[in-house]
Amino acid sequence: MENLLLLGLIALGVWFWLDSMNARERAVAAAIRACREINVQFLDQTVALESLKPARNASGHVVLRRIYGFEYSQQGVERRHGRAILRGRVLEQVQLDTDSGSIIEQHD
Repeated sequence: MENLLLLGLIALGVWFWLDSMNARERAVAAAIRACREINVQFLDQTVALESLKPARNASGHVVLRRIYGFEYSQQGVERRHGRAILRGRVLEQVQLDTDSGSIIEQHD
């Protein structure tokens, strides 16, 4: 019985790791696309997990809502912050901070 529990925990850990890597790849792609659309440079080619919480998707199922932060630059000198928000496997929105406020790209 202990072996089954251990095997289940290992399987859960592997699933979580694979799901997190898939979500991270989606966040990077969304950040790159959003930066291209407003003609700015996506910096460091990476995103960092800022928040991980349970949430409900459109069907009412419990999924993980992840917020990934990234940095971009308008002229290659200053760094600005952006966020890619995923609810489960679905991109919810991308936010880009600017001097005049945030640019929010909804994807629901």
